[in-house]
Amino acid sequence: MLPYGRQSISEEDIEAVAAVLRGDWLTTGPAVTAFEEAISAVSGGHRAVSCTSGTAALHIAYAALGIGSGDEVITTPMTFVATASCAAMLGARVVFADIDYSTGLIDPEAVSALLTAQSKVIAAVDYAGQSADYPALQSLANKVGAKTLADAAHSVGGSANGRPVGDLADITTMSFFPTKNLTTGEGGAVVCKDEKFAQRAHEFHFIGLVRDPSRFEITDEGPWHQEVHEYGVNYRLTDLGAALGLSQLRRLDEFKRRRTEITARYNAAFAGVDGLRTPVQRAGVDPMWHLYPLRVLGGRRREIFERMRAAGIGVQVNYIPVYWHPVFAQQGYRRGLCPNAERFYAEELSLPLYPALTDADVDRVIETLLSLVG
Repeated sequence: MLPYGRQSISEEDIEAVAAVLRGDWLTTGPAVTAFEEAISAVSGGHRAVSCTSGTAALHIAYAALGIGSGDEVITTPMTFVATASCAAMLGARVVFADIDYSTGLIDPEAVSALLTAQSKVIAAVDYAGQSADYPALQSLANKVGAKTLADAAHSVGGSANGRPVGDLADITTMSFFPTKNLTTGEGGAVVCKDEKFAQRAHEFHFIGLVRDPSRFEITDEGPWHQEVHEYGVNYRLTDLGAALGLSQLRRLDEFKRRRTEITARYNAAFAGVDGLRTPVQRAGVDPMWHLYPLRVLGGRRREIFERMRAAGIGVQVNYIPVYWHPVFAQQGYRRGLCPNAERFYAEELSLPLYPALTDADVDRVIETLLSLVG
């Protein structure tokens, strides 16, 4: 089975991890510090806090922003559930704004219609690898004193209007799962423009520990002392994962080039084909294509999905609208809430896309799909 996504591991990656195993640190140590500095460097120079997954990054980000009971988080339904569930777990009311049907990205006009005094975060998702319209979303957030969050699980390495992912929203979350644009095994990061939020993110992911003596409330202990002012969790990345991530970062441009090449081959093959619709790229965006979200029209998506899988082509669907999940449906969210997202979902089919995919593999995907829709 040709997978729809997979990691790209080199001998250099393996040696980087082996070097950590030969050293003194396994968990959070110098490799984590170096990795966070490297992520900062490709994200506009803002402080980065690494963590154990993209889901952990979202939990950390919402906690750093102080999200709690009574707050509203406006987000897109066209995403993995964690974008919404991590806010809900902190007590927020999740409000779903519809998407732009052409791109799958959250629609600023839909967001505008949902803003209230309780809106605290507008959380966009860089679906498939291209950035949302953050200038429009930031303008809306500023009207009500909210913050913007970029769920950049798909878009690390991309840019918009000359600014890198990580520099487009108040706070950005990243995922380094094996199928993502680079991997630490499991892992993620939070990038914060405001140092106050960055420090809160760091402490939340570090069990809430405060180690700055100037902030201690207990002042008569020795140099070993540390204390907790707010609850936190252990979401710390290991040096093993960070070493892999550092090695992967050296090939980020190469990964982007190959993903762009494959996307262009798919676009050329499927443009104008009856029953198919190729992805639409926003003006000013230089995507790091993580998915190739083809649209299969005419109600044939499931048929084509099953026949592609039967032919050994590991296609995928990304994503079921978040509020269809029973955990949200049981809270009163109903189908029909975001018509564009539901229509998009009914048509979306992700084709294989990863750097190690060969031209022959791409041709196989193209030929198989064309034979099925013809």
